[in-house]
Amino acid sequence: MKIVVIIQARMGSSRFPGKMLELLADRPVIEWVYDRARTIPGLDAVVVATTTTPADDQLADHCRLRGIPVFRGSENDVLDRYYQAAKELQADMIMRITGDCPFLDPQESRKVVDAYLQMPDCDYASNNTPPTYPDGLDTEAVSFQALEWMWKNAHAVPYREHVTYYIRSHQDQFRVAVVKNTVDLSAHRWTLDEKADYIKLSTIAEKLGRRKQFGSLYEILAVLYDNPDIDTVNRYIGRDEGLEKSLREHPV
Repeated sequence: MKIVVIIQARMGSSRFPGKMLELLADRPVIEWVYDRARTIPGLDAVVVATTTTPADDQLADHCRLRGIPVFRGSENDVLDRYYQAAKELQADMIMRITGDCPFLDPQESRKVVDAYLQMPDCDYASNNTPPTYPDGLDTEAVSFQALEWMWKNAHAVPYREHVTYYIRSHQDQFRVAVVKNTVDLSAHRWTLDEKADYIKLSTIAEKLGRRKQFGSLYEILAVLYDNPDIDTVNRYIGRDEGLEKSLREHPV
């Protein structure tokens, strides 16, 4: 089985344009995400999937300069971007990670791979349905067959913009495995959508550097425990606001 990680990333975020190349402790966000994704045990390939729009030329060029594989596809039809990338890479199982998760924990992500592999004929596995991990550790695994089925049959805008939303909202149609943390940590937010997120993540990155730590799930929790004021910076931002906006504008 060929396991491929596809990291969706673009420069044109409406809430925080250019965030993929913003620096966290002297390294661009996209490098944090890629470096962590490629250390998930048992993978065959990791690729950044960005768009063909000129706005993403800078991101694609940066990745290629750093030796990061790049695939370019549709800007708004993200499901098609994933499908075409997976097809080109001949993936059997696709792990979906978003570029706004610089503190992804490879060991926690591996648990999703294991859950997928342990369920016979699994279509989809995740650690965010329902969420019990911090927002920013989201990891999903989907079979190529399920991805292809959605690509052919799921036509509503929210299904095209949010790659796995069809499966997550129609779980009775698929074989689904769920990874839950032993403690519900879903109230924590370590993702990067707005400037307030960036302020928080930059501070965490700086403190991890001083501690000479990688930044695993529990190392970051320890940083926040020792510095509780950091945790309040972005508390007002809701989880999955992009999906909620898509559903308001295009009800399904």
